[in-house]
Amino acid sequence: MARHAQSRAPRTRLSRRSKAVSGLALSTLVGTALWAWPASGDDHNSGTDAKSTMSTTASGPDTPRTPASAPKTAPNAAPNAPAGRPIPGLSDAARKRIPADSRQVLVVTGKDMDSFQSRVVLYTREEGSDDWEPGPTWSAHNAARGWTADHRYGDLRSPIGVYPLTDAGGLLAAPEGTKLPYDRNGSFVAGGTGVEGEPLAGAFDYVIAINYNRESGTSPLDQQRPWGAAKGGGVWLHVDHDGPTQGCISLKPKVMRELLRTLDPDLHPVIVMGPADY
Repeated sequence: MARHAQSRAPRTRLSRRSKAVSGLALSTLVGTALWAWPASGDDHNSGTDAKSTMSTTASGPDTPRTPASAPKTAPNAAPNAPAGRPIPGLSDAARKRIPADSRQVLVVTGKDMDSFQSRVVLYTREEGSDDWEPGPTWSAHNAARGWTADHRYGDLRSPIGVYPLTDAGGLLAAPEGTKLPYDRNGSFVAGGTGVEGEPLAGAFDYVIAINYNRESGTSPLDQQRPWGAAKGGGVWLHVDHDGPTQGCISLKPKVMRELLRTLDPDLHPVIVMGPADY
């Protein structure tokens, strides 16, 4: 997971934080100056509370706050997902966590529990249909140590689960046709180098927040952590930097632009993420 310094700015609905990812060696995880940020793929913060440029006023959270002692299984999903032609490669438990009103499901499948290589497919269904249709398959990176069902701040693993996708942003302007609320903000800057020493420039040109331990209806830079800081946060879809992340999912710039044009709040998009057969 990406470790990033946390701002002490007031906790406001549209507070801002930039995401910075350290190029640390995994063997120096504790107490070394090589860590320029707290260790989680989570918190992306430049130390400034940037003024919001949210292009759309998003609604409030679509689920109530979960206490810090949240269960180890992933939250934010409704039962009774549609039957019909199901999304392949998912367990019955994962399918049941897809909200019944969702018509866009982004499936991120890790190579295995400890791998940082994954593939991504966007599944859609027509109104009134229970048949899920796949789109193209894209390659992606997840966290350096793979996956976990009990994500903790600094574990360098991506959280397994089913999470809504409600908010986006980035250093660059929203691609034409973007439907998600988009916060263009100068605080979306990734400094330093990645886990394998690769440059991070441009990694936050486009960002889609994954609603893991965050408030929906806020900028991806928002610092609220409903389950507490120990559970991490700031887990995003962002531009790939040719290496593993510290918790996020990274995709090529072209794919990020396509997702921003395609994901539609009216279709209640969610992400299903984890190792194969999750």
